[in-house]
Amino acid sequence: MFGRRPDGRRVKNLDPVVKITAYVMPQRCDAQVFLKHKADLELLSAYVREQAKKGENISYMAILIAAYVRAVSRNPEVNRFIMNKQLFARNNCSAAFTMLREPHNPDAGEAVAKIRFDLTDTLYDVRDRMDKVIQDARGEDAAPGFLDKLLKFVFAVPGLATVIVALVRLLDRYGICPGALIDELPFHVGAYITNMASIRLHEVNHHIYNFGNVGLFFGMGTSEKLAVEEGGAVRMKRFLPIGITADERVCSGAHYARFFTDMRHYLRHPELLEEPPKEIRFDNGLEYHEPKVKKG
Repeated sequence: MFGRRPDGRRVKNLDPVVKITAYVMPQRCDAQVFLKHKADLELLSAYVREQAKKGENISYMAILIAAYVRAVSRNPEVNRFIMNKQLFARNNCSAAFTMLREPHNPDAGEAVAKIRFDLTDTLYDVRDRMDKVIQDARGEDAAPGFLDKLLKFVFAVPGLATVIVALVRLLDRYGICPGALIDELPFHVGAYITNMASIRLHEVNHHIYNFGNVGLFFGMGTSEKLAVEEGGAVRMKRFLPIGITADERVCSGAHYARFFTDMRHYLRHPELLEEPPKEIRFDNGLEYHEPKVKKG
């Protein structure tokens, strides 16, 4: 309300072309743009093996998320969102993903991990944040999360789910949804990542939910082989396919182009993510930080 929300601040002095898009396309599903990227899996696999020799356990998803965080540090305009036809700068860098509670048992159910990152995070910092959240959700003593408890309560009373969701939507629309609730809801993040490879499925271009304010959706799929020409010879090469869905209203095409160019660069050179960025850009004067994860 009045240009401020628990998760952001309204952006003013917008280019009219950017501003009008929210009125032409009022819902997030109206503004979905679908992209595809094929990351060099052989390069990433070699990097992961080298890290393992150093005692560092790095996953492909950790590299993807670290590339996202680093690209946001250079292109903060992408980390915006539309709410009630108004453009807001997000006051955090966050991502969420769904995981199996038991890695090899789909019948055990799923859990949603939501993580806030600091724009100074290295690949190792991103890995540590992910490991902590995953360990908390999968540990032997893991207790049901806030979302699980809320849903259990909501569905215990017939018709209550419709009322609660409608109320949250209304409060969220006008920026008066409690910050503590927004912090727990998985659809109030800059990016959502789904690892379809973990259940042996191809990549997808996942829809963006109208509930919440997710601006980007990444869908990782199972590896695939494609014919490439190298050194005058043709061979089969492995790639990691990634389906990307973006809300085109949050920034200009030029900003998106720079953002995705940076992400591709870091996926080709993950070693650059081992050190913190030399320079960070914050959007709309919103500087934010997240404490590092304490190991041990």
